[in-house]
This record gives sequence, structure tokens and C-alpha cells, in this order.
Amino acid sequence: MSIFKAYDIRGIYPTEFNAEIAELIGRAYIEFTGAKKVVIGRDMRPHSQNIFEGLSKGITMQGADVIDIGLCSTPMSYFANGTLKADGSIMITASHNPGEWNGCKLCIANAVPISGATGIKDIEKIVETKAFSKVDKAGTISTYDISKEYGEFLNKFVKVDRKLKIVCDFANSMGSYEIAGIRKLFDIVPMYEELDGTFPNHEANPLHTATLDNIRKKVVEVGADFGAAFDGDADRCGFIDDKGEIIPMDLFTALIAQDILSENKGATILYDLRSSKAVKECIEDNGGRAIMSRVGHAFIKNQMRENDAVFAGELSGHYYFKENFTAESQGLAFIRLANLVCKSGKKVSEMVAPLCKYFSSGEINSKVADVKPILAAIKAKYADGYTYELDGFSSEYANWHFNVRSSNTEPLLRLIVEADTEELMVAKRDEILAIIRG
Repeated sequence: MSIFKAYDIRGIYPTEFNAEIAELIGRAYIEFTGAKKVVIGRDMRPHSQNIFEGLSKGITMQGADVIDIGLCSTPMSYFANGTLKADGSIMITASHNPGEWNGCKLCIANAVPISGATGIKDIEKIVETKAFSKVDKAGTISTYDISKEYGEFLNKFVKVDRKLKIVCDFANSMGSYEIAGIRKLFDIVPMYEELDGTFPNHEANPLHTATLDNIRKKVVEVGADFGAAFDGDADRCGFIDDKGEIIPMDLFTALIAQDILSENKGATILYDLRSSKAVKECIEDNGGRAIMSRVGHAFIKNQMRENDAVFAGELSGHYYFKENFTAESQGLAFIRLANLVCKSGKKVSEMVAPLCKYFSSGEINSKVADVKPILAAIKAKYADGYTYELDGFSSEYANWHFNVRSSNTEPLLRLIVEADTEELMVAKRDEILAIIRG
């Protein structure tokens, strides 16, 4: 399977991805983008430095300059891209993947992502053919510490009137760097803070709810206001309420939309099409314009720019902010929740409760041999609802709705069903799964 994916480049080190391949990718990236100045950041994996050396060698061989920002979170690399007015950026990370993996997240200027459709496949072809232009003069490598400026940027949004107690599960990853600049404003109870790219305590993936068991206990044990569990490169975060309950990631979008809209009445906010109906309702009830988006950061960021949206939230725990060059900032998500706690005078669990109006199946994956006939059968059966094909197939009825879509990377169909009652959700979930699994 190719290391050139739908949204990034990712493979197992050193068999699939290594310094030699990174050098070719660096050269191909410059060949494709024509960039003259490129920001490179990296996570804490033991081989990230080695990948950096290959990547920066390739970039400078093609005549471009590298700004090495060192260890950082992915949101910090986006911030550096835009703030330093670079022509592009590359973040060396395999995000939530296990320690033997590594990869690259590629952007052009202003942190605009390069996806499979907008350049990753072109870069793959250049790597395969080694079609590199001859260059008269090699580029240079300089270093830059972006952490102070990122901290100052985050601080501008803090509006707390007391020192909230917050448990942070850093998963031995880059989350500690993501919030370093605002840390002194809060009573942080850290978990697994030491950087260790072998992930000795648990995988850095808040979507796998078992990884949240310890932080849930800790929040209750220390009487924290809330908890935050970061993924490997800190571009995703799972939040825990004061009772130790997981806040569904779509409902978290609705939650912090309230803080954003209190300052930006009438602003546009995007929500991913798998979200609860409660998200759209909450955005509109708070004076916002709610627009549904398809899944995937490249699509969402593009749609945010097209609609001048101030914020977008995804069911996978990605939260996007116009202020950070229309890219993720878990530091800002963290701040927005803290602001809301202080402003409302309520506990997080009290604010989440009114949003839990409906019953969701969560996203259910099914391995299938052939997607097309199954999708055709589903479309035929549920054609009497309000249907659309923004991403896969969706159909809405008065008291329930669903979406089914293909995975970008695997032979999977992903289903999510929501209904006004649990009984109806279970019945419809099982009805559609029977078609999918035959």
C-alpha cells in the first residue's frame, strides 16, 4: 500500500518511510509547489529527527530555504507557516499512529493543506520518476522558535476570572507544547507529560475511548473543572466533563460555538455532516449561521475559506479556527471551553446536558467486498427521505437521519444513525446494517 494517502504521507519506519524517501519527498515538494521558504516542525518520535534531516536535505538541494522550528504541535506548525509568511510547511508526524509509524503533513502558504487530490498524488509521481530540475544554488537551513509567539497568540483569547483546575493527558506527546504558553493561567494536573514517541502508557488517540479511562478517573479524583486528552501531534483533543464523562466531539463543537458566537453574532460555523442535529440547532439558537460540511480537514478548511467561517468542528476531534489560518488549534478549543465555564458560572456537565437530546449510534465501520451495490440498495430504500450526497449518502426523516460513506483509505463503509428515541435509533441502525452486512 502506498505511503501517499488522502490527507498526508504516512508509513512504517524504516521499511516504508525513512530519511532517503524523505529526501525525495522534499525535492518533489519543491518541484511541485515552487516554494522558496519552507517551515518544518516535528513531533517526538525517535526517528522524526532523522526524517527531518532527509527532508531538509531534499528541500535545500532544490534551492529552497528551510526554517526549522524544531519540536512542536501540528497547530504550531500551521501558525508558523502563516506568521512567518512562508511559502509552505511540512509537519513531521504520524499523528495518533503507533510509534513505529512516521509521516508528513504538507501545506502551501497560509497553512492551506495539500491533499491527495490537490498535490500528494502529483508529489508521489515526481518521487517515482525522480523528475527533478537542476538547481544552481542550494538553499539554507535556519532555526526559529515559534513557541513564544504562539503562546502570545493564545493568550489574546483567554477570558477567565479564576484559575480552573484542568487535567491534561498529554499521552507522552506534543500536547504539552500546544498549551505551554497558557499553562500558568490554569491549575494543570498533568498525565504522561514526558515526551516518548514509543507511547509507553497508551496510544495517543482520544477516539479510542479506552485510552480515556485514566483521565476520566483523574478528573473525578482531583475535582477538576474538565479534562483534555491530546492526540500525538495535538491537532485533535478529547474533552472530559467534571463528572468524568466523555463529551461527544460533535457536541463539543456546539458547546464552544456558544462562546465564539457571544463575540461574533451572525458568524458562520461549519459542522461535519455526521454531527447530531443538536449542533445545528445550538449554533442557530445562539445567533450563528450553521453550514454542514463533508468529512476531512482539506475539504473543511476549503469550505471555511469559501464561506468566511470563523470556526468548524469535526466528529473526530479536529477543531478549526479562522484565527489560526483556518487550521486546527487545540489550545484555542481548550481556552474557549475555559472561557465558557467562567462566563456561564455552570459546570461543564450542566452545559453539555441540554445538548444530549438525541440518540446516536456513533460511527460504525463495516468491511465490505464491493461498496457500489450496497450503496445503491441503501439509496433505493431510503429515497423517500430528504436525501443528499455531500459525502456518501444521507437521508433525513422527521424523527431520524443517517449517513453512510466509504472510507478514503480502506474497504469500509461507515454508518452513523441518530434518532429522537433510542428504540428508533437501534431499529434503524440494525435495519441499515442488515443491508450493509447482508
